[in-house]
Amino acid sequence: MISALKRIFFVIICSFTFSAATAHSPEDSLLTGAKKPFGETTISGYGEFKFNYDLRFKTGTANMTRAVLFVGHRFNDKVSFISELELEDAKIEGGEDGGEFNLEQLYLRFNLSKQHYLTAGLIIPRIGIINENHLPATFNGNDRPYTERLIIPSTWREIGIGFYGNSTRLTGFSYSLALINGLDASEFKSESGIRSGRQEGKDATATNLALTGSAVYNTGDLRFGVSAYYGGSTGISEKEADTLSLDNSIFGTPVFLSEANITYTKPLFTLKALAAVISIPDAGKLNRAYGGNTASMMYGGYVDASINLLHAFNSKGNNRLDFFVRAELINLNAELPDNGISNEINEKTYFITGLQYFPAKGVVIKADYTLRNTGKPNVDLTGVPSPDEPPFYRSNGFLNIGAGYNF
Repeated sequence: MISALKRIFFVIICSFTFSAATAHSPEDSLLTGAKKPFGETTISGYGEFKFNYDLRFKTGTANMTRAVLFVGHRFNDKVSFISELELEDAKIEGGEDGGEFNLEQLYLRFNLSKQHYLTAGLIIPRIGIINENHLPATFNGNDRPYTERLIIPSTWREIGIGFYGNSTRLTGFSYSLALINGLDASEFKSESGIRSGRQEGKDATATNLALTGSAVYNTGDLRFGVSAYYGGSTGISEKEADTLSLDNSIFGTPVFLSEANITYTKPLFTLKALAAVISIPDAGKLNRAYGGNTASMMYGGYVDASINLLHAFNSKGNNRLDFFVRAELINLNAELPDNGISNEINEKTYFITGLQYFPAKGVVIKADYTLRNTGKPNVDLTGVPSPDEPPFYRSNGFLNIGAGYNF
C-alpha cells in the first residue's frame, strides 16, 4: 500500500506546482490554417502503429494504433471550422474489443481579437500535456504516458464552449475557460478511474455540466501552468436521482481534478514532470447506486527526460536520435469511502526507456522497454482465477517497436 506520506506529497505538488502547457498546440487551427487564404480548406493528419512483445508470456501483437484525418476551413478572418476523424485499431468490430471510429474534435472557432477567441462544439479541454497536444512526435515512447490516460483520461473531449486568451501585459501568459457537459458516474470503474465516464459527444447528458480552466506561462526554455476541472457526474432525472440517493443538480455529485506540469526544453535535452489528483467526495453514494467501487481520491505523476544523442554531430537539428527515460506512479484507490474495497492491483509503477529517431520533420521511429509493477489483485473482487487462465504477475516487461507521423 502506498504510504499516506506519498499521497500528501502528490496533493502538495498538484496544489502548488505550475505546469507547462502549450498556448497553441500543433493541432490548433490558428497554426494549421493561419497562412491559408480565406475560403481554402486544410487537410492534414497523424497516425501511429506498433509491435508489442510481452516478455513474461513470450507473445507478441501488432497493431495500427490510430489514424487521424484533420480537416479545417477558414470562412473568413473571424470564423474557422476544425475537425479530426479518428480510426483506432485499424477496423471496427463488435464488442468491447473492437476498434473505434469517432470524432476526436469538431468545433467552430470565432476570433474575437488577436488575443482572444471562442470555440463551440466537440472540444478538447486544455488539461495536462498530452490531452490537447498528442501528436506522436510530442511524447516519448510508443504509448502515451499512463498518468495521462488513467488519471487525466486523454484524449478527453466533450461538447461545450471554450474561451481562450493571451495576456497583453504579461508576455507568454495565456489562459482558458470552458463550459462542457459533465461525466457519467455510472461508467466509472475501479481499474480505470473516471475514464469510461467520458461522454465524447455521443448522446451526452447536459443535465450535469462542468467547468475547466487553465493558466499557462511560457518564458524562455521553460513552460509552466496549472489546470483544473470541476463538474457534476449524475446527469439523470430528478426521480431517478432520488431513488438512487444522488444529487442531480448541475454540479451534483462532483468530480474535481487538478493537474500541474513543467517542461524545460533545450536543443540537447528535454525534461518534463506532471502530477494530477482526482477527488470524488460522494464516491460512497456512487458505489451504493452503481456498485462501481469508485475511489474518493486517485492520483498519478511522472518524470520524463530525454537527450539528443546526435546533437554534437547535427547542431541544426535536422535529425534527432533521442534516448529517454520516464518513471510513473499511479494509485487509483489512494483513498476509499467506507463502502470501498481496496484492490492493490490499482497501485502501479511504470519505468519506460528507449530510443526515438526522427529522420524527417513529422516522422518518428520508436523502440522502448516498459517495466510495469502492480500490487496484488483482490480475489474478493476478481474471484479465484480459473486453472485455465494465464497466471497474473505483479511485475512484467514489454518491448515495443513502432513509428508515427504527422503532417
